[in-house]
Formats: sequence, structure tokens, C-alpha cells
Amino acid sequence: MRGYDAVIGLEVHAQLLTDSKIFCSCRAASGLPPNTNTCPVCMGMPGTLPVLNRKVVELGMRLGLATNCSISRKSVFARKNYFYPDLPKGYQITQHRFPLCENGYLDIEVNGEARRVRILRIHMEEDAGKTIHEGRGPSSLVDFNRSGVPLLEIVSMPDITGTEEAVAYLRELRQILMYLGICDGNMEEGSFRCDANVSVRPAGTRVYGVRTELKNMNSFRNIQKALDFEIDRHIGILESGGAVEQETRLWNAAKGRTESMRSKEESHDYRYFPDPDLVPVEVDDVWISHVRDTLPELPSRVRQRLVERYGLPAYDAGVLTQTRELAEYFEECAKILDAPKEISNWIMTEVLRVLSEQGISIADFGVSPAGLAELIGLVRQGLISGSMAKEVFSEMVSSGRSAAGIVKEKGISQLSDEQELRDIARGIIEGNPNEAEKYRAGRTGLLGFFVGKLMAETEGKANPRLASRILKELLET
Repeated sequence: MRGYDAVIGLEVHAQLLTDSKIFCSCRAASGLPPNTNTCPVCMGMPGTLPVLNRKVVELGMRLGLATNCSISRKSVFARKNYFYPDLPKGYQITQHRFPLCENGYLDIEVNGEARRVRILRIHMEEDAGKTIHEGRGPSSLVDFNRSGVPLLEIVSMPDITGTEEAVAYLRELRQILMYLGICDGNMEEGSFRCDANVSVRPAGTRVYGVRTELKNMNSFRNIQKALDFEIDRHIGILESGGAVEQETRLWNAAKGRTESMRSKEESHDYRYFPDPDLVPVEVDDVWISHVRDTLPELPSRVRQRLVERYGLPAYDAGVLTQTRELAEYFEECAKILDAPKEISNWIMTEVLRVLSEQGISIADFGVSPAGLAELIGLVRQGLISGSMAKEVFSEMVSSGRSAAGIVKEKGISQLSDEQELRDIARGIIEGNPNEAEKYRAGRTGLLGFFVGKLMAETEGKANPRLASRILKELLET
């Protein structure tokens, strides 16, 4: 990068999949009418007391163990003091000096190379409300439904040196959260959101440069573009003899640039102190062991197993492990039909296409693993062609019926009777003597001509591989 190294640290907020909020019994749900999911506790009314949701602690430990962190036997909630209209109490309950999880790491792969990103801490905190600015002219609205929704903040060390590495880390972390059942990973709705601290320094030096914080990035693509822009901006300032200012900047996706928001706060600006309304959280070895025993197989291990057990390419394994449910769908198919690569191809193309078009997850997909395995089996047996299978698949998606039933009803089974095909092939060769003579004289590319004729004669029902073999035998005798 023009003689400079980038230094990137990421702060991820993951909204937890709990039934209730972190300190009250209000639902931790989205999509409700504004300001209908609040109570005196999450609105910070005088005289109310927060009560910690035990499930939040357990989910935090699940992520900590999955990312190789040490679990603190005693952690403390603190008040982070600042004023903003969507923060009704005037402070946020979070963790500061004594977080739940510390000193972990996440191994990732970037362009075929293994990298390790250290995780400084994972702590629990409450979310703020939501300020709505668009379409209101000089005024804004505040929806407090989100106040008190539980979050985990995952803070990485500044180990990331490139934008591709940053995205790879975020993808892996998001995937782990989803596999653990902690977070739905929805970036557009803000369930998984990221802030980035970025600086540059002369290549080979160890002293950190002045950093800026980036916010308002709601997709992996925007995160990478924002980081690329900000790194180039820092280098441009330094090359022109200027000095980078420490500040918080917003990513403007429409303009493709970052824009200044405010000067960057330091820790002391928030006047942290232990929350006097909440006792320290104490975790014993028995609880930690119980959580560890309930962890599912993590995505990195699933990818490795798909490659080793089924002989799939690493690319296929990466696609199939996007979600735990998709990987399970593949393995259910593979238990029924020993054709892992064909199953993988169908899932990566036709199945994922339907999921994208319909905006659904594999859990809501209408074709069962047994149904897809049956369809692929019909192709392998030569009963239907690949193009026929796609037609049958579309009918299966829309009607929920079986592949065999659709094939039987529509009469679209592939013609694979060798004697019948041989008789048809003889007639085609006899009807095209000039082309047959040219083929025998060395123009073997004319085999495609004869196959096309045979497919037309059988209205596309002939098994093309069998037809090609029969024609070749007859032309060469």
C-alpha cells in the first residue's frame, strides 16, 4: 500500500436470540409498532431495578468457548455515561474493566493462507433505542423498542492488516454466532453490526498511527469498501504532509466515501463506574463445563469434515456450510444417495437459487433431502436427463410432489432402451448417407449432427450419453 501498512481492529455487536431483554421481561423482538415493547426498567424510570437475564450469560459463554477465550469467574457490569436521545437512562449498562470473556482468538483463511486474529474481550451489554432521521425534515423520531435488547460486543486486537482479512474474520465470526444459535446474523436489520478502528503506519514500523473509527456499514461489501477508502484517505493525508485526526466517521454508501461524524471519544470521556444496581456475575466450573458440553460442531470443523468424508472441493464445503441447517440438508441427502458431488452441485445451483428467489431459509424449503436425493437418483439411473430433472425440480418446488410421481404423470422419462435407440440410430444413418461417409472419412465432429437428429426424432427423450455411444459404434462399423 504505497509503503504503508494498515492496522485494523474490529468491534462487533451481535444481538442475542433471547426471548426477553437483558434486564427486564419485555420481549426481545423486532418488527413491532414503535414504542410498544417497553417498560419502566428498559426506559430507565426512577426507582426501577434491573435484573440480569441468565440466558445472556450462557450465550456469552458459548461464544467465548467457541472463540478460545478464557471465561471470567467474576465479571462486573458498569455504566457508560453519555447523552443521546435514544438512550433513555443517560447511560448504557455494559462491561468495562471486568468482561465475561477475554484473550481468545479466531483462525481464518485468506487467499489460502492461515491467519490468527486475537480477540481482546467479549462482554455483555444492552442496546440503545433507534433514532429515525429519514423523511422528517429538521426533526427526528425515537423508537425505544430496542432499548435493553441484549448484545454481545466482540472486540478484536489490531491484528488485521488488510480489508480481505477483515471481511474473512467477520464472515467466520458471523457464521460461528449463527451455528451456536446466538444471533441470526442479519446485517441489514442490525442484528450483526460492525465498527472498525483503522490506522496506517510506515511499512515495517511498529508504532501505531492515529486511528479513526468507522460506523454505518451494513454489509460485507460496504465494510470492505469503507476500509479501502479510509486506508487510502489516511495515506493520502500523510503523503501530502498532513496529520490524520482521531475521529469517528460514517460510511456514505451512496457517495462511496467516509464522512466526519464527531471527534473520537476516549474511555475516560464515558466516566465508567460499576453499576450499583447489579451484583457481580459469578460463573463456576460446573456451569462452564455444561456450556462446553452443549456446543455444536463449529463451521471450520464441518468444512474440514465435508472435504475429508465426502471428497468435496474446499469451495463446495464453504458454500454448503453457510448455515448449519444447509450443511445438515446436504448430509441428509448424502445418507440416502452416495453421490456427494452431484448433491453438492444441485444444492449450490438449483436449491440456493430457489431460496434466494423466495427469500426463505433451507428450513422452509419445500423439497426434503429425500426428495432431492430421489430426483438425482433418477438422473443417475438414466431415467431422466439433466434438463428434464430441472423441469421436474421446478414442479417439485411448486407442488411439493415427488420426483417419481411427476415423471410418471408427465410421461417425461428418458428413453434408455438400447435396442430401440439402436433401431432409431440405424434409420438416421441410412437417411443421411453423405454425412455418414464424411464421418467415416475422418470428420468425426459430425457425431454431434447425428446425435442432434436422434434427439429430435425422440423429442429429446433419448439418453444422450447412450445415444452418442450407439451412433459412434454404428458409424465406425
